Amino acid sequence: MTSRTATFIGFTAILLWSTLALFTAMSGRVPPFQLVGLTFLIGGLLILAVAAARGQLSRIRPTPASLALGVYGLFGDTALYYAAVKTAPPAEANLIHYLWPLLIVLFAALLPGAGLKPRHLLGAVIGLVATALLISGGMSGGLSLAPGHVFAALGAFVWASYSVASRRFAAVPSESLCVTMLACAALAFACHAAFETTLWAPSLVEWIGVFGLGLGSIGLAFVVWDIGMKQGDVALLGVASYAAPVLSTLILVLFGYAQPSLMLGGACALIVVGALVASGGGRKG
Repeated sequence: MTSRTATFIGFTAILLWSTLALFTAMSGRVPPFQLVGLTFLIGGLLILAVAAARGQLSRIRPTPASLALGVYGLFGDTALYYAAVKTAPPAEANLIHYLWPLLIVLFAALLPGAGLKPRHLLGAVIGLVATALLISGGMSGGLSLAPGHVFAALGAFVWASYSVASRRFAAVPSESLCVTMLACAALAFACHAAFETTLWAPSLVEWIGVFGLGLGSIGLAFVVWDIGMKQGDVALLGVASYAAPVLSTLILVLFGYAQPSLMLGGACALIVVGALVASGGGRKG
């Protein structure tokens, strides 16, 4: 697989993550850790089924190190994100958490033979401004430090460091994420049993949200992102990730969960500019 093909595959994760807010909203009353457990279980079983259908069950075995990294990244970021939105205003927590694409671009400079280019940094900064513009409409005047702000920043660091570090495990098949997801599901269900009350009868809409997350935003998205991180252009994928909150908001508008605004249009324009700058207008190098 060429780097360009892997990068294109990685882009599909961003498209899938754009449905994250919609499906999360649809999941309604499902408690956070129960939701995490269900979605990781569905995602893990999806990957397992695909591997079995292709006769590639031998590829689902992670190494101990890749499993540890996967649990650190997938479960760690998810747990920190939910802790953040419960202990800080959600808009502020989201903005801080969306520092992870910028961190990916910066961390990419540490990869062998990767090298951070000025256009990557400039594109990341433009993307950060776009994200701030998109989310700041729900922010209060001053930003006072709360535990949730720290959790969100830690989550950004966890996901960015996991994404870039996964490059070190390029030889480990992406199908091995099914074992990692099932391990994350077990951890999430343990946390759910300890801290939450089970919702035994979700509505049809809530189940659609759960399965939408498990099959797409969690299951398939993590696999294609893993391919992009291991074999594609890490810096460019980091910059392109700023499209996720914009696309997510557009979908929320289409489904009636948010209202269109000039601020949204401005954020979309900046995302396009940032992506063009980072990609060098399609030039190599």
